Amino acid sequence: MINIAIDGPAGAGKSTIAKAVAKKLGLIYLDTGAMYRSVAYFVLKKGVSVSDEEGVGRVLKELEMDIRYEDGAQQIYVCGENATPYLREPHMSKAASDVSALPVVRYKMVELQREFAKTHDVVLDGRDIGTFVLPDANCKIFMTASPEERAQRRFKELAEKGVECTFEEVLADINKRDYNDSHRAVAPLKKAEDAVELDTTHLTADEVAEKVESIVKEKIK
Repeated sequence: MINIAIDGPAGAGKSTIAKAVAKKLGLIYLDTGAMYRSVAYFVLKKGVSVSDEEGVGRVLKELEMDIRYEDGAQQIYVCGENATPYLREPHMSKAASDVSALPVVRYKMVELQREFAKTHDVVLDGRDIGTFVLPDANCKIFMTASPEERAQRRFKELAEKGVECTFEEVLADINKRDYNDSHRAVAPLKKAEDAVELDTTHLTADEVAEKVESIVKEKIK
């Protein structure tokens, strides 16, 4: 099986690039971030705080997650409901970051991700794919960019969706997520020793995709 791990902080463009590379190379893109957002969505619907580890652990036993591909796009069903349309709402970003810091959640999601990767040629992106989820991945890439550049990209994306916010608010959220992700107890955000680091601050999406595709082909040839 071909397993490609793309890690990095929030707003580095991991998902966009992972999807593009997967499509170009004929691999499956598994949206791990959406999986954690699905957990947050499920927990909040249950009326439990995403930072309440005991409460989350209790309701997590009821979680049934089904990952399907419909018309070429990943859809995540939570207990029979397609939660995908609700996962990109602004508040879900922080909720997913908080709930993903809980060990009980991470172990559950990692189990699902590893099982999927055993039987599929996949590209996964996240914070700990190369260090924790798939430590034996064929190719590992760590994408990053300055906090200001990542905040600007996210701010533009939200503005295009009609979401009202300020650049300062987005930058504060980026910095908060960076801290949360790099200081969590289980599998914190960090570069794997054998990962290729790629700073995307001054690169266009097309330029990043070309560089990543080149790295992947070199690693798995």
